[in-house]
Formats: sequence, structure tokens, C-alpha cells
Amino acid sequence: MGATLAIFAVPLFVVAVVVSTAPPERRADIVRVTTGLQGVMLLTGLILVLMLLGLAVGWFVAQRRSRLLGDPLTELAVRAERLGAGESRFMPLNSGIGELDRISDVLSRSAHQVTRNLAAERDFAADASHQLRTPLTALLMRLDEIASTDDLAVVQEEAQVAIDQVERLSKVVDDLMGRTRVSDPTRPSVSLDAVLASLQREWQPAFAASKRSMRIHGERGLRVRATPVALAQILSTLVENALAHGRGTVDIAARRAGPSVVVELGDEGAGVAPAIAPHIFERSVSSSGSGLGLTLARDLAEDNGGRLELVSTQPAVFAVFLSEAE
Repeated sequence: MGATLAIFAVPLFVVAVVVSTAPPERRADIVRVTTGLQGVMLLTGLILVLMLLGLAVGWFVAQRRSRLLGDPLTELAVRAERLGAGESRFMPLNSGIGELDRISDVLSRSAHQVTRNLAAERDFAADASHQLRTPLTALLMRLDEIASTDDLAVVQEEAQVAIDQVERLSKVVDDLMGRTRVSDPTRPSVSLDAVLASLQREWQPAFAASKRSMRIHGERGLRVRATPVALAQILSTLVENALAHGRGTVDIAARRAGPSVVVELGDEGAGVAPAIAPHIFERSVSSSGSGLGLTLARDLAEDNGGRLELVSTQPAVFAVFLSEAE
């Protein structure tokens, strides 16, 4: 609009300046030229030229403004389509157009949130798979033991253990369904002796099949602040890891250490390789039986107000630190 007005105003201003500054005889010539039929035709031609020039300038400005708006809009649409097709990253658009940049920022935040939600769902599914696999494996071993014996007393004993494992599995499912990442300050008091005894019963067939043994010793009568399901899962993960990667006797020792109770688990194997040791609790560790399982065990320990550490690499010794219950 401003450019069009300038096209008409500037020539008229120039004509006015020329006429006002011209000598009297020259001014008379200008008046004679611009009057009559010749003047009308001259002014009409000038107006037409100015109109055409104005239209050309208007078209050029409109095209330029259209590109300035259309190109970023097209690029934003392309990026939105890639996001809808499953691309996890959305690069914000910096077009200089406030409205488009705000839309781009909203899409970028939404993409980031969706990516985080998907990652959390994948982690939860992986954790759930591992938490369910361990008790199911132990239950399957127990049922195999029942199927392979004709001794009624053994069948009854093994069946009772299997029932206990099913109840534990049910609690694991309930724990997964109501799982939160917020620590519960009202964690119950649980007998460590009872959890370790149950653990030994569950894993006895697996150790017997591998011709290995499990030794539990240390202070007795200890009670800790933790949910029984979580504590059993932490220790089961460590036992599974030792059974899969260690050798010889799996040694489990419980003791007090100030206000905490420490449960140490080790075996007679070669230990953890130096290259893996700093990353042993990362999900990216691909070793079967470690990696995901140890990550889950560490998270469960932290959720219960404790921690899980690798205190020795050769031989491998893991320590679970938990608060002692009064």
C-alpha cells in the first residue's frame, strides 16, 4: 500500500516542484502543454503509466510476501507430516513469523513429550517382562519337580511352594498395575530371614539342575523397610545373574551397617569385566541376565529407600543397602 502511494505521490511532487521553481516563461510553456486536448492525453498517459507501475510493484510485493509466509508454512507442514509418520525428533522452525514459530514450539514440545511417554512405556514393558519372567521360571521348575516324582510327601511340599510362588506372582502383577516412581515413606517392615528362606526354596531346583549350591548366612532376625515383593525381586535378580554368569557357590550374607542392613551376594566366578563394570546398571548393557535385570533391581531398591551397588568386580559381589526396621 505504501509503495503504491509513493508511486503516485512522488511524480506529482516532482511535477509540483518543477513547476514552482521554473522561470515564468517556462511555466507558461508547461501550462500551454498541459491544457487542451494535448494536455488531457498527456495526463491520461501519465496516469496509465503510474497505474501500471503501481500494479507491477503491488504484484512484486505480494509475491515476495507470499513466499515469506508460504515457504515457512510449507516447511512446517512437511515437518508435521514427518512427526505424524513416526519420526521422534521435531526440529523447531525459526521463521521470524511469530504465529508460525509458536505453532512450531507447541509441536516440538508435544513431540518431546510423546517421545518420553513412548520411552517410559517401553521401559515399563521391559521391566514388567523381567519381573514376571523370573517367578514364572521358578514356578515352571517347581512344577517339573512335581511331575518327575511319585513321592506324595515331596509332591505336597513342592505344591505348597508352587502355591506360594503363584501368590508372589499375583503380588508382582498387582505391584506392576499400581506402580509409581514415588518412594513410599510408609514402607512395611519385612523379615529378611523369611524373604531369604523363600528365595532359597524357589531357586533350589535351578541350583540342583546346575549342580551348584546357595549358602545363606550372617545375622539373623533382621527386619528391613521394604515391600516383600520388591525385596524378593531384587534378590531374585541377583541370584539369577549369579546363576547365569557365575560359578560355584552363591554366597548370600546379611549384616547390620549402622542404621542400614546390608545383604551381599557373590559367587566364585571370574567376576565382571572391567569394561562392563562402570555400565553394569545401564539398560544398554546387553548381557543376558544383567543389563535390564540389574537396572530394574537398582530402581526397585531406590524406590524402597535403599540402593544397590557393585562393591567388587573380581569376584563379583553385589550389595543391597536397606533401612533397618525398628
